[in-house]
Amino acid sequence: MTMGPVTSKSDEQVPSVEEATSTPPGVPAKAIEGRSLGQIAWTRLKRDKVALTGASVIVFLVLVAIFAPVINKFLGHPINEFHQDKINPSLGGIPEPGTWGGISKDFLLGVQPVTGRDMFSQIIYGARVSLLVALSATVVAVILGVVLGITAGYFGGFVDSAVSRLMDLILAFPYLLFSIALISVVPVTTAWRIGVVVGVISFFSWPYIGRIVRGQTLSLREREFVEAARSVGAGPTRILFRELLPNLVAPILVYSTLVIPTNIVFEASLSFLGVGVLPPTPSWGRLLSDAVNYYTYDPVYMFVPGLAIFIMVLAFNLFGDGLRDALDPKANR
Repeated sequence: MTMGPVTSKSDEQVPSVEEATSTPPGVPAKAIEGRSLGQIAWTRLKRDKVALTGASVIVFLVLVAIFAPVINKFLGHPINEFHQDKINPSLGGIPEPGTWGGISKDFLLGVQPVTGRDMFSQIIYGARVSLLVALSATVVAVILGVVLGITAGYFGGFVDSAVSRLMDLILAFPYLLFSIALISVVPVTTAWRIGVVVGVISFFSWPYIGRIVRGQTLSLREREFVEAARSVGAGPTRILFRELLPNLVAPILVYSTLVIPTNIVFEASLSFLGVGVLPPTPSWGRLLSDAVNYYTYDPVYMFVPGLAIFIMVLAFNLFGDGLRDALDPKANR
């Protein structure tokens, strides 16, 4: 009995790299496309379902704030319309017990104590105030923090020492007491009060991003691309805003999304203490303050604005965490 030749694995023909990667005849070769850092970050962010959920909630709340008059027209009542027939003066100005704050098909979130105003309209219009103050304060704080932080980190020396000591002083200051003292003496108009609240929040927020930008600038100013810019005669302004700033976009963007919820809570705290936005302009913090006297009778008065603040703050925090992971090249996702 004869046996045929035995072929080992080493004798088998192994395709070369060129053959393995070549395309079949008649099929056009597919060009290899590189991906930018933005595309890589977006791909990573799309895989983070928690961050996308937070972003969806943020978009929803922003749309509610923008279209509050339209929404209120169909689902609520005029913002300053009193409904005395919905409250019982003998009970201290609250609805009848067991009605959950007066919730019904006509008043989706009940009515406000004493005044009887629609809580639904107060909540959706209050979202406007919270987002306006928080976003405005964040923009001002980011501008101050970036300009001063990048200047201190690049120039060093006396400039760095002066800016760093200023940041330490502001961070050590009792900001809540200062805010109460300052806001209580400003002219009693809604526009002035909102402007001062934005100024106070941004003034006490910029040192945090200033420290982050300063630290990043200290590590970037010795990099090769900065030395190359100096060698071709680039001045400090060009190096700061054309070379360094583009490399700081990621941490600035991440910190901005994380400081917004802090500013929302800051504004609510000031309104809770009575030095925030003036009535009758709706404010979630003032709704919480008004509910202090009534939550033992009906917890809905504290639960509704508290839940609104909780959802908005949580959404920004979840999105900020996801954005940080997407922009961090060292993150293992």
